[in-house]
Amino acid sequence: MTRPTPETLAHTARRARATTEPAGDVDSTAARGAATPAVPAVRTPAPAQVSGAGSLVRSLEALGVDVVFGIPGGAILPAYDPLYDSTVRHILVRHEQGAGHAATGYAQATGKVGVCIATSGPGATNLVTPIADAYMDSVAMVAITGQVARPSIGTDAFQEADIQGITLPITKHNFLVQTPEEIPRVLAEAFHLASTGRPGPVLVDIPKDVLQASTTFAWPPTLDLPGYRPTLHPHGKQIREAARLMAGARRPVLYVGGGVLKAGATEGLRRLAELTGIPVVTTLMALGAFPDSHPQHLGMPGMHGTVAAVYGLQKADLIVALGARFDDRVTGKLDSFAPDATVVHADIDPAEIGKNRHADVPIVGDAQHVIDELIAAVTVERSAGHGSDLGDWWTQLDDLRNRYPLGYDEPADGTLSPQYVIKRLGEIAGPEAIYVAGVGQHQMWASQFISYEKPHTWLNSGGLGTMGYAVPAAMGAKVGKPDTVVWAVDGDGCFQMTNQELATCALEGIPVKIAVINNGNLGMVRQWQTLFYNERYSNTDLGTHKHRIPDFVKLAEALGCVGLRCENADDVDKTIAAAMEINDAPVVIDFVVGKDAMVWPMVAAGTSNDEIMFARGVRPAFDEDDI
Repeated sequence: MTRPTPETLAHTARRARATTEPAGDVDSTAARGAATPAVPAVRTPAPAQVSGAGSLVRSLEALGVDVVFGIPGGAILPAYDPLYDSTVRHILVRHEQGAGHAATGYAQATGKVGVCIATSGPGATNLVTPIADAYMDSVAMVAITGQVARPSIGTDAFQEADIQGITLPITKHNFLVQTPEEIPRVLAEAFHLASTGRPGPVLVDIPKDVLQASTTFAWPPTLDLPGYRPTLHPHGKQIREAARLMAGARRPVLYVGGGVLKAGATEGLRRLAELTGIPVVTTLMALGAFPDSHPQHLGMPGMHGTVAAVYGLQKADLIVALGARFDDRVTGKLDSFAPDATVVHADIDPAEIGKNRHADVPIVGDAQHVIDELIAAVTVERSAGHGSDLGDWWTQLDDLRNRYPLGYDEPADGTLSPQYVIKRLGEIAGPEAIYVAGVGQHQMWASQFISYEKPHTWLNSGGLGTMGYAVPAAMGAKVGKPDTVVWAVDGDGCFQMTNQELATCALEGIPVKIAVINNGNLGMVRQWQTLFYNERYSNTDLGTHKHRIPDFVKLAEALGCVGLRCENADDVDKTIAAAMEINDAPVVIDFVVGKDAMVWPMVAAGTSNDEIMFARGVRPAFDEDDI
């Protein structure tokens, strides 16, 4: 490894300056991306002579950080000495991946910046997956890593890895700190970059000798981010054109992505929807941004979305995309997606606009400002007598909702239905709880059969699809929201990747609740093998049914948790109720469910949304003339 060249550093700086993406949930417009960056200081400590490590910890305190997730090691060890006396709570995880996902879950649940810490080499590289996950889902996270001493950089020293170079494509920005004097400024810039514009992960790599060197800590620092100017307010001309199109459309749809949640724009979204009467679809990352129970909500679009949401987008004549990115899981085969639709695309990240689908009206701005200004412009249009009758459109969509509701068949072999388990979990725990999902069939069922009425109650790995996300992310969410019930809905495959963090939860007093949907297999892979590989089940049987290896109840108890098991429908409610009564320890329920259940509806990968299947062998029937 070699030191970063000026060209490399310039490239990194350009990438940060060009990243102007959906604003985070913060308290003020200024904090979300003012023209002059403001240090997000909570405390103003007095100057002091300290080590670089002391400066790091004092900077975290001044930034208002209340918790970090991490594991000490040689290169980062100097930072752990002043952390011992700090007001910042450190949670000792069992794997660095757990630290990263916990920081993400904390950030997603609270709207604050999540912080994780690791040492150099393998400690830092174990953060790569959660960093990439946070990057794909636009989560405000700061990862602090130790690095070998400056004279050893580039010598293949013990536990050396170029983590700055490794994470260059998956961070919003990253830093290699060169002197102890710059630590306060770099930390302040990292938090500002992570939480403003489109949120994202920022890495701060600090050599061990920098942490050990003496310096004077002074706060607040002056930020040096020339060119970083996230555009918050949209251009008035585009807003007026969008409002004109909305007033004249006969088959419009509001396509809502996670950017609306990150901008804190959910109340405005509801006002806009009710003012216009336009149907709403919310992506996997936006569940809870618009109440599932609202009569204008068509559900989730995409590969496993509702028939009404998929076809609403497909047959729309106007799509108003708010903080969404037209990803492949929503569009299906891109060149056949919504062929008759005019597209209004609003996003704080200009790089997203037109990236996948041409935008007829591009709007760069923070979703909250965009929506507020759209409300004003639509009100002007309506007061001038402009507006379409959407009655026929709603008649068609309501017909689809009635004919093709979300549902499931009970297993023919009498085994426990996973959909029933998840549906009852949502009904018993209620809309106030936070639900955190792993990746796979259980994730899709949790998105379909739990009703999300409030923002920030659904956390999942959407863009990267990271198995092992749920347990540590639930831990982070519970730390951030200690008075809220937090359920992780996990699969038996995902659970075995990161369940060691339950030991952390047990020792740290973090009473998360885990529902393991145990179908004995890598369920989503098995579903694809059923549908596309002639039922040749190659390497998807995990042995958790046939051999009960591991026994999840015994494993839970070994990790300091309460372990429960449920194998039939009659016991589902009382098992969930028993878990709800336990609030002084983590709880794991092993729900032993059938292995043949599938996720429907489904748009097969690489096919058009027109080819959506309502169930196996069942295509929805449509009158094309009506649509």
